[in-house]
Amino acid sequence: MENPSPDIINSRIDLLRSTMKQAGVAATVIPQSDPHQSEYIADHWQFRRFLSGFTGSAGTLVVTLDKALLWTDSRYFIQAADQLRDTQISLVKALPDSPTVDSFLTDSLQTGDTVGINGILFSHKYVDALKSTLATKHIRLDMQFDPSDQLWADRPTLPLDPVFLYPESLAGESAASKLEWLRHHLTDHNADSILISALDEIAWLLNIRSRDIKCNPVAISYLYVSRSGSAVLFVDERKITPETADYLKSLGIRVAPYSSIVNFASTSTDPVIMADPATTSALLMSVIGNCVLPHPSPIPLRKAIKNAVEAEGFRTALLRDSIALVRAHRELEERFRQGDPLDEMNVCEIWHRHRSEQPYFFDESFDTIAGYGPNGAIVHYSPSPESASTLGADSLLLIDSGAQYLDGTTDITRTISLGAPTPEQRRHFTLVLKGNISLAMAIFPLGTRGAQLDILAHQPLWREGLTYMHGTGHGVGHFLGVHEGPHQIRMNDIPTPLQAGMTVTDEPGLYLEGQYGIRCENMLLVVPAMSTPMGDFLRFEVLTLFPFDRKLIDPTLLTVEELSWLNDYHACVASALAPHLTESERQWLTEATAPISR
Repeated sequence: MENPSPDIINSRIDLLRSTMKQAGVAATVIPQSDPHQSEYIADHWQFRRFLSGFTGSAGTLVVTLDKALLWTDSRYFIQAADQLRDTQISLVKALPDSPTVDSFLTDSLQTGDTVGINGILFSHKYVDALKSTLATKHIRLDMQFDPSDQLWADRPTLPLDPVFLYPESLAGESAASKLEWLRHHLTDHNADSILISALDEIAWLLNIRSRDIKCNPVAISYLYVSRSGSAVLFVDERKITPETADYLKSLGIRVAPYSSIVNFASTSTDPVIMADPATTSALLMSVIGNCVLPHPSPIPLRKAIKNAVEAEGFRTALLRDSIALVRAHRELEERFRQGDPLDEMNVCEIWHRHRSEQPYFFDESFDTIAGYGPNGAIVHYSPSPESASTLGADSLLLIDSGAQYLDGTTDITRTISLGAPTPEQRRHFTLVLKGNISLAMAIFPLGTRGAQLDILAHQPLWREGLTYMHGTGHGVGHFLGVHEGPHQIRMNDIPTPLQAGMTVTDEPGLYLEGQYGIRCENMLLVVPAMSTPMGDFLRFEVLTLFPFDRKLIDPTLLTVEELSWLNDYHACVASALAPHLTESERQWLTEATAPISR
């Protein structure tokens, strides 16, 4: 998409206000979402980006007749401030003491005013809370306000990539088995059917994939499953190949037009239709009416607990990923030594090229974050030709990247120095690494939640008066979304406990605005540790197989146990990767994984 100038952004906001006045709307909320509450969305629904010019994956734009504000979280504070500069849109940092969107609306509007939103883009859970807040001041909510088509003349169409089958040999379980499990769940909860909106849930349940959203192998669709045995997949029928049509028919699934979901939901005769209020749009929930049973979907938890085939798929995917990264790092270092004028865009190209040469490669799992120096301090920075910094020897290069392989999704961050790092850079890096190691070594009882482990990653930094604001770990889907719930490792409590079979990242960081950023990220698999008279205990298996930059490690800051863990990890990396490398690549790996002593 384009990078509009501040003047263009300001004119778009002015046009939006004109549309609001015509509709009798005093304020509107423009989310970064689609009808499925996806984290990453197709260009067709990038209306907030179109209006604001802000390209981050999280953020909400609020426009009143005299103000425009954009809320985003700590990952995007620096980026948003830069992209909103010289526009009439003010940045609101989503911090505990900041006003929320809801409180801003009630404080800014008058009794009897109307807030307009497109109800298909907001979850029922959010709109229910918003309605309650607005009602305290007798402010009306109109869910039919959608100015996107009127203001966005060249709006992208919905994608038409084919839906393809994901084989049971990779999924580890048939769709028929998953559907049977889901129907038992409906019986247990006295529901006649379930309406599923989340795209990753549909892809996992039916063992289907597509390319509808960049970096996310999902198909834009809805799924209705009846306890009695019938099911309907709402999808653009042009996306369904003959093979996929036969497959869906064998599962008892009828295909209906994507656009017919609202009419279907409003005319269903099922007495009780289960729908997740967190992922089902407010508009859909409203047309189902009194028949709806608001209930969390059972799919995310079951999907998060990987079966044996999926777990092995992650291991092999991460092995190939690491082979690609050895080659990418070697090329980067060699070209830098030769004096090639490399910038952050070159890093992205090198990483993509080496990954794409690996078997089972499908796509990247997110846009590569390659930030040198000050750009590395922008947590979710993605370089562009306009922003890309030239690499140098005096600062740090942070590379957060991942891939979609048919047998697993990967996510890894390494921070490297292309020169001789300063003592302060080494100290900061080693503090972050200590947090990564501390979490990786954890053994914890069954029932432990991620928030109870988060301090392990933060503590080395906290002791120095340093911290980071993003989550420490997120689940990773199996050839699905790189961010997967319901579990997380972060300071705020997420009620879902960690369970054997879950994947989760381990990614503490440190970001010094205007200087550099550091992040050390591995992927972990939760596995059984031991059973004792005190109960069952779990631990982490480190799935990522790639060395940390030895030049950045200050061994005097590591405990004996941490240093032993690091050397054992590097030995494991060398052992796993060496058989798959050329002689020169093995030599690079031998040096990169050499034991470290005090």
